[in-house]
Amino acid sequence: MRSPGNGRVLLGGIAYEVIRDWAPLPAHVSAARISTVAVDSADRLYVLRRGDEPPVVIYSPTGEFVGSFGDGLIFDAHGIAIDAEDRVFVVDRDAHQVFCFSPEGKVLFTLGDRHQPHWEDPFNHPTDVAVAPDGEIYVSDGYGNGRVHVFTFEGKHRLSFGSIGRGDGQFMTPHALLIDRQGRVVVADRENNRVQLFDRDGNWLGQYDGFCRPMDLLERADGALLVTDIVPSVGVFAPDGQRIGRGRPSLNGAHGIAGDSAGNIYLAEIDPNSITRLQPL
Repeated sequence: MRSPGNGRVLLGGIAYEVIRDWAPLPAHVSAARISTVAVDSADRLYVLRRGDEPPVVIYSPTGEFVGSFGDGLIFDAHGIAIDAEDRVFVVDRDAHQVFCFSPEGKVLFTLGDRHQPHWEDPFNHPTDVAVAPDGEIYVSDGYGNGRVHVFTFEGKHRLSFGSIGRGDGQFMTPHALLIDRQGRVVVADRENNRVQLFDRDGNWLGQYDGFCRPMDLLERADGALLVTDIVPSVGVFAPDGQRIGRGRPSLNGAHGIAGDSAGNIYLAEIDPNSITRLQPL
């Protein structure tokens, strides 16, 4: 079912086997452009796709297709995240909206006004979503607004921060974000070629440089931050910000990255439109 490994890569002290085209689609599911990936508490991989239905397809930890959802709901799939309760959040970029689904694909609530962009307010072509351990929801509002918006667990807007620009705390395209184990909001500021760090209230803490259009972020179990860019490379940073590795596991730059409890890392590669699995050796 899977293609053989295609070499090895070293990322921050851990060696991985590179397995390309890890989970091909079953014959009854139409091909679509892969955007990004997320992993739930059972280590199932959720792949978010643009174009043909369904927008969300799900694989078991061993690569078997196990289901899908979202048909007829998502206009322009871009970002996905799964919280501690296995709620699945999907960013509908050009519809200016974020969906919250149950694990079975039932719509629990939405954020934003569908097909109604808002200047500085939520949303104006949002890109990604992340959920903190306490359930707060963070959305990078990246192609129109240069903002991050924060919502409560129930979806009530709490605050927003950021503006368009190149200074501290400003963004050109906040393309992806996560909440790390230190409680920091980590944002891939793509067109500024940097990653910025904030506290939970949007106060600027610092930045990491040395990227070419960073695309997505993953915090590994050991606390290392992995950053994909279009070199293509994956850069690795220790919790104190020191760069501790860099490798080329993707062919043309991974638009999305996720990891499971076994230490496997999944890369969403728009070109050649496949999932690459990095399996620790």
